[in-house]
Amino acid sequence: MGVVTTMDPDSARQPQQLSGHALVGAVPGPRGKHYVCGSLAAFTNILVTFPIQKVLFRQQLHGVRVTEAVCQLQKEGLRNLYRGLLPPLLQKTTTVAIMFGLYEDFSRLLLRHARKSGTPELVTRSVAAVLAGTAEAALTPFERVQTLLQDHRHHGRFNNTVHTFRTLLRDYGVRECYRGLVPVLLRNGPSNIFFFGLRGPIKQRLPEVRTRAGHMANDFVCGGLLGAALGIMFYPLNVVKSRAQAQVGGEFVPCGQVLMTVWRERGGSIVLLFRGATLNYHRSLLSWGIINATYELLLKVF
Repeated sequence: MGVVTTMDPDSARQPQQLSGHALVGAVPGPRGKHYVCGSLAAFTNILVTFPIQKVLFRQQLHGVRVTEAVCQLQKEGLRNLYRGLLPPLLQKTTTVAIMFGLYEDFSRLLLRHARKSGTPELVTRSVAAVLAGTAEAALTPFERVQTLLQDHRHHGRFNNTVHTFRTLLRDYGVRECYRGLVPVLLRNGPSNIFFFGLRGPIKQRLPEVRTRAGHMANDFVCGGLLGAALGIMFYPLNVVKSRAQAQVGGEFVPCGQVLMTVWRERGGSIVLLFRGATLNYHRSLLSWGIINATYELLLKVF
């Protein structure tokens, strides 16, 4: 068996093909284009999957069935369905751009030194994935505001994205915007390692295709399967994050303590702890399928 690459084979060839181009221009350069393609891919995904994410959030926060969560949204009306869209739109387009762009930049930088030291490529790319995931966590305030806007208990207190940010900063300070940071950090780094580490090998094992539509289908399947599997693996961390970020003011409760509180409230049931995981699986399948397929398509376009 040959060396297992941690990148998609098509993506891996791009920098070599375009290495003579300028970094930034009317068309993104070989480095900048990873940020642009990641951002556009995330934008497409958010517009399609936001209502699903809102149902999932209600399940994570309240432990209700999907039918009850949908009924809640129906009662609140179409006007509130896309309430809270701006924070994830800003956050996701930026974090996915950072995820893909910084991963490529860190990989390029670290591989240059790794060749001299003899460090295995797998280790080097894993470090690059963790660094990219850690950088993404800087945008936790957007997840924080999204949580507050989606929680119906705060509808009367927070009007929109700008008002929520202004209220948090005025009344509680910058630290309050980063409530839930620890589960975000615990989720981002490891999930990036798996995503970038398995993306290439999975695609290599899919049926060989020669058309653009075939490549898009393979990229969708590859990204979707990885996203769905990682969504299940790290689901408890997202439950903890949602619970922590739904609180406004007061003590910052440790991640483990929040998890134990949720565990006790749901009767020590794994099934109830993972309530919403089924919807999360299908949402992640769709979301990361869209992101990966759109990202790879845009890389070829640019």
